[in-house]
Amino acid sequence: MTSKRFLTVGSFLRPADLLEYKEKIEHRDDITYPFYEDFKGYRETEEQAVNQIVAEQIEAGLPEITDGEFSRSLWHLDFFWGFEGVRRFIADHGYFFQEEAHSHTTDYNFETRKDIGIEITAPLTSKKHPFIAHYVRTRELTPDNVEVKLTIPSPGHLYGELTGRPESFSNVYATPAELAEGMKVAYTQFFEQFAAVGGKTIQLDDCVWSLFAKDNPTGFHNNPAMTEEEIEGIALSFINLNNAAIDAAHAVGLTVYTHNCRGNYASRNAMAGSYGEVAKFFLERQNYDRFYLEWDDSRAGGLDALKVFENKPNTEVVLGFLSSKTTTLADEKEVLAQLEEATQYVDKDKLFLSHQCGFASCDCGNELSSEQQWAKIKQGQAIALAFWGE
Repeated sequence: MTSKRFLTVGSFLRPADLLEYKEKIEHRDDITYPFYEDFKGYRETEEQAVNQIVAEQIEAGLPEITDGEFSRSLWHLDFFWGFEGVRRFIADHGYFFQEEAHSHTTDYNFETRKDIGIEITAPLTSKKHPFIAHYVRTRELTPDNVEVKLTIPSPGHLYGELTGRPESFSNVYATPAELAEGMKVAYTQFFEQFAAVGGKTIQLDDCVWSLFAKDNPTGFHNNPAMTEEEIEGIALSFINLNNAAIDAAHAVGLTVYTHNCRGNYASRNAMAGSYGEVAKFFLERQNYDRFYLEWDDSRAGGLDALKVFENKPNTEVVLGFLSSKTTTLADEKEVLAQLEEATQYVDKDKLFLSHQCGFASCDCGNELSSEQQWAKIKQGQAIALAFWGE
């Protein structure tokens, strides 16, 4: 039996034939997203892979599905490449993640793919964004009684990346404030287009919150050049931008989720940081309808951070107690105990269970097999059924 209380974050491991195209994309900056015209057979291979992953999710009885994020190379940048006014290029270096998979070290020397460069060349607009067609394709493959959600990066996350490299936007937007206004315009246009084709659920993924945790060794609080007021001001700029996007999405009738994590690339993470350190900002002050939270190890801190939801009785919380990064299954008794503890802070009927992140936030995917991926999903459904009885 399946459970409507077990949910997936969004991404799944890509099949080998699709990865062949993705690996070519990674090393080319003379191509333009969505790259279909640059590689013969790529569109057809992607469509076949999406057909398969959608069918597998339906067969597994998942209550909400995605296209597995098969239409993108990276969890967030493809969306930004889809705006008009953006140039993609291969940068001097990639992102840096923990050197060892599954570890808790602070050795962040594992370098990701390098095609992460962004330059804004004109005011951002969302005309004919490829993600709209990707959503329509998934919706057409899915029964009416199954929810289809679309996952995109939060504007706050992208704003954080861009403002860390002012040369990426300064030729078009003179200040970070102008950049934020430009992003609001583009996101609002996208939400309007999404709603116009029948979209109902949007998920804004976000990894920047942990920069504000005092127990993150690589966060802002460990930079002696930054004051508490400066750090709080930056946090509020991210939150205000996200809330503006949430308001725009709500205005056209969308339900808005978010997913928080500390990075996910080849079973590695990019940062530490506990929820208790940021709950008063990124949990309490953001107006999402549902929060997918990463809680699969001790770095997340105690569940008492969930107290901030006491004054948000309509907000749903998805507890990422399971791991999409490891090859092994979870300790079911431990997860059931965690779920029980969570009900001290959030009503049981507002809680859900998931893995801490998707299985392949980027093309390479986490270090496990497809069989192990589906075994983890099956276990998650069984645990949810045991706890909620539905």
